[in-house]
Amino acid sequence: MKLAKLTLGIAVGAMASTGIAMTSAPGAYAAETLYIPLLTYRTGAYAGSGTPVANGMHDYLTMLNERDGGIGGIKITIEECETGYKASKGVECYESTKGKGALVYNPYSTGITLQLIPKAPEDKIPVLSMGYGLSAAAVGEKFPWTFNAPATYWGQASAIIKYIKAQEKGALKGKKIGFIYLDVGYGREPLPIFEALSKEMGFTFIKIPVAGKEMQNQSSQWLQVRKHRPDWMIMWGWGSMNPTAIKEAAKIKFPMDKFIGVWWSGGDDDARPAGKAAIGYKSVNFHGTGANYPAMQDIIKHVVSKGKSQVKDVSKVGENLYNRGVMNSVVMAEAIRNAQKITGKKNITGEDMRKGLETLNITAARLKEIGLEGFTNPMKITCNDHSGGHPMYIQKWNGKNWERASDWITPMKDKVRALLEAAANKYVADKKGWKTQKCS
Repeated sequence: MKLAKLTLGIAVGAMASTGIAMTSAPGAYAAETLYIPLLTYRTGAYAGSGTPVANGMHDYLTMLNERDGGIGGIKITIEECETGYKASKGVECYESTKGKGALVYNPYSTGITLQLIPKAPEDKIPVLSMGYGLSAAAVGEKFPWTFNAPATYWGQASAIIKYIKAQEKGALKGKKIGFIYLDVGYGREPLPIFEALSKEMGFTFIKIPVAGKEMQNQSSQWLQVRKHRPDWMIMWGWGSMNPTAIKEAAKIKFPMDKFIGVWWSGGDDDARPAGKAAIGYKSVNFHGTGANYPAMQDIIKHVVSKGKSQVKDVSKVGENLYNRGVMNSVVMAEAIRNAQKITGKKNITGEDMRKGLETLNITAARLKEIGLEGFTNPMKITCNDHSGGHPMYIQKWNGKNWERASDWITPMKDKVRALLEAAANKYVADKKGWKTQKCS
């Protein structure tokens, strides 16, 4: 026993030196617990967005431990590893944790996701890039180990255009739509679908990239907006880029009700810094905001109020990106339960988790059972479709919080799926030995 404790101490010291933050005691993870490493970023230019997501993910899983004793009678071990939103650091975190019985990885960065996609089939650990990452990974036949439910970036882009078209009385021909985006893989990911829809629908698509070093100084980009005078603006931002863009838009008096952000540009602290000038700004969402759900109240009761969370201000529970993290952990937890059910095992493996994700079916009744009735749309993943193309809605900032501004919007599945399949085929074409699967 003394030797085991000594070995444990050395391991913890080594992890601390590499930037791994332990949030639950390590041990023989695969044999005794459900081990979930969280690749998070609480420091750097993206911390403002990354921190609330990390808190929500951590707190929901911790609540399951505190309230239910884990999942299926097995405790969850949560281990955070700080990536700083850097792909190289994300890979380091992955390599340092994958051998501990990791069930799934949530990269929370398209750049990191792209690095982990080819590793997943080799290590037999699925990648869950919930609503981000490589859109083509929705094609389950070509990407058996990657999941991006509830919708891809391409699906989301099509839903935004669908919403704008409805606001323009069904016609976009002759309109100008500006696209300001973080000039990395994440921001560039939806370009193919926007460009395809621009050609088909006859609107002018104006690309305005923002380099990482320019996130907090976008005056030149918004001078372009003033010059081109687009009818609508769409933003694909993250971290400090978001509040800066909203303030710059207000400065040139761009109409906020025609400025729509991706669902990662919809944090409370994205809109709040601009004050009253941000009122009317919109973003996409696929889950509820606020803490008026039984499961959220259980998080406050069992986790936050007991000092088991990094959240110090209880009012942060229920903010949009916190709830995004909760949503992510709901998907993981329900996939674990599903895997336990279909395999008959309590201690599941990464391979089992893949099966649990691929046959996941979170019904409205199940959402009610777990205390999240009405929190999101029912979600179903299949072998063919690892995203599901689920509906989303537009939310609007009212000066204090987010409120619904549309009904549920279904992506343009008929247009998006064909493009996804073409992109998936192109991705695997030159990858010798790439593992695919057959779906019925």
